[in-house]
Amino acid sequence: MITDIIPPKAALKKYFGFTRFKGEQEAIIESILSGRDTFVIMPTGGGKSLCYQLPALMSGGTAIVVSPLIALMKNQVDAIRAVSDKEGVAHFLNSSLNKSEIQRVKSDISAGVTKLLYMAPESLTKQDYIDFLRQSEISFFAIDEAHCISEWGHDFRPEYRRLKAIIEEIADAPVIALTATATEKVQQDIRKNLGMTDANVFKASFNRPNLYYEVRPKKDVIREIIRFVKSMQGKSGIVYCLSRKKVEEVAEALRVNGVKALAYHAGMDAVMRGGNQDAFLNETVDVIVATIAFGMGIDKPDVRYVVHHDIPKSIESYYQETGRAGRDGGEGHCLAFYSYKDIEKLEKFLQGKHVSEMEIGRQLLQEIVSYAETSLCRRKFILHYFGEEFDSDQCVDMCDNCRHPKEHFEGKDEIKLILDAVVESKERHKTKHMVNILVGAETNEVKTYKDDALECFGSGAEHDEKFWNAAIRQAVVRGYLSKDVETYGVLKITEAGNEFRKKPVSVKLVKEQDYSDVDDAESNGRDMARSAADQTLYKMLEKLRAQISSRESLPGYVIFQDPSLQEMAIQYPTTIEELTQISGVGMGKARKFGKPFAELIAKYVEDNEIERAQDLVVKSVVNKSGMKVHIIQNIDRKVPLDDIAGAKGKDMEYVIAEIEAIVGSGTKINIDYYINGMLDEDEQADIYEYFMEAETDEIGPAYTEFEGDFTEEQLRLMRIKFMSEVAN
Repeated sequence: MITDIIPPKAALKKYFGFTRFKGEQEAIIESILSGRDTFVIMPTGGGKSLCYQLPALMSGGTAIVVSPLIALMKNQVDAIRAVSDKEGVAHFLNSSLNKSEIQRVKSDISAGVTKLLYMAPESLTKQDYIDFLRQSEISFFAIDEAHCISEWGHDFRPEYRRLKAIIEEIADAPVIALTATATEKVQQDIRKNLGMTDANVFKASFNRPNLYYEVRPKKDVIREIIRFVKSMQGKSGIVYCLSRKKVEEVAEALRVNGVKALAYHAGMDAVMRGGNQDAFLNETVDVIVATIAFGMGIDKPDVRYVVHHDIPKSIESYYQETGRAGRDGGEGHCLAFYSYKDIEKLEKFLQGKHVSEMEIGRQLLQEIVSYAETSLCRRKFILHYFGEEFDSDQCVDMCDNCRHPKEHFEGKDEIKLILDAVVESKERHKTKHMVNILVGAETNEVKTYKDDALECFGSGAEHDEKFWNAAIRQAVVRGYLSKDVETYGVLKITEAGNEFRKKPVSVKLVKEQDYSDVDDAESNGRDMARSAADQTLYKMLEKLRAQISSRESLPGYVIFQDPSLQEMAIQYPTTIEELTQISGVGMGKARKFGKPFAELIAKYVEDNEIERAQDLVVKSVVNKSGMKVHIIQNIDRKVPLDDIAGAKGKDMEYVIAEIEAIVGSGTKINIDYYINGMLDEDEQADIYEYFMEAETDEIGPAYTEFEGDFTEEQLRLMRIKFMSEVAN
């Protein structure tokens, strides 16, 4: 098999110019060169590609590399051609080639020139290719992204299931399977499906010590992404979004704010997509905003940050995508924005799929929820997921939870309660069901299993569902419970769990974070802003608002709401123009109330010699939709709001939200003609007076105050009238 008889280390120097291997690369290469099936689990950036590229260059014949993406193939072929004086040393065979190009590939293989042939699994199944390759000398098969074989892998490809049969039809040659993300279950699937039960297995640590992991509540997410990216000025980064539309939106917002950014998604034509990828690799642009396909196999070692606008569908996906940061061992910041609403969207995508696929998908989603919401060391959580033990003390503040530790409390009794409940319910339920048992929720499933008759039913009612979800999560990470993969996450007690039940010991649990409804809950955004705000300035702004409120006889929220003041205490806006970049401050409100606030901030900045990070002032992208213009024009013509909605195929909820945004930006709107048709003068006066005296403009307290006499829609419309007349 070997034609180049020099040792691997000498070949490494000859072909790639390196003098040392990384990790177990040398042992892996020697394994495949000796004709042994070889299984490699190695994190992104660990040097997987070299493990099959170098032995292919050292061997007679052609190595067939099965790869899932055309873009990945081109990138790898270009890289190999760069280390050889022969253009035909590497080729790919896929649907993008014409007949003459295919013939050239075949000629180079027959002539013994081609050492690496990259093929998609779909191409490898074509009988014409199978017949040709059977007549060729094949050195070995390399299955890249091997997790695609497993239904439990994050990118399952049914075509990968057929590889074993096709390989046997083509040649009796060793196989090397490689993956960057594989749980124990996925590893078993790969080896079983490829018939590699006797393979040499090499498993590197999944720990990437140079990566900093952080999760933030998904609040004002585009604004937060812009601030983060601008704080990393001049550094390369990737921003991942779930949808093509969001990719375009974020890329444009970054460009408007002076960031060199381009989009990348499957909806773009191949030439533009390739050009944008090259611009990123060549550092013409700093940021690529992309759907998740971008970056697979892209050899850019100095990506300094990876941002997830939307939480990924599994920990495997998250780990692989974040693994594209800091591949050179340098700085790598991994920032994800999380809202449970994203999980609900991903769950909808599972609807209509096969039952087992839905169950697997839901289990993977629950694992990523656990990661996002945990207050434990994130590195420990990730490594535990991949079956690797890790002492969180070794994280060295390289995740947000270790850098900003949460409150701990004694949890011995709670862990004992959980373990006893799992045993009493015969170890047959998943986390959600166990939580329902503990809190005493009489769900249909609980009644079906007659678990409401258990002694443990309701034994944890003093805590809520979030508490028990978090406690079970921590019991799993600590090794007292395990999740059975075959039954999609049923909780089983471990040996350590049984020991704990016999002899409970002190356990410090971490108070978990609450990310519920972060898109809508002002409290989360308020807490986050308050922690970053200049508290001295914030108190001064509150005092100024109170003075104006008293002088004008207006509620404080009419002038500026708390989140706006908190943002002012972060951004230090000193002009009316800069004030308009603050959330909740349109030009109308800035002109009406802003001058004394800008003057106070300017004096504070000067007195305290504060250096303002003006590069972090975020500019908004102009709303290009004509909907707001359409609404304003039709309100001027006194068209009923429900007719305005119907004309555009929208509902009233949508139109009211649009009008609220219009008024919130400082534009006056008169909808008296519509309100007069639903509320008499006295009713309007009562609601108007309420908003004039209320401490908050939230609808919930208003609805409670009027004991349901008015609908939410009526209250929202009156709030629009009030804010338009008083605030603008």
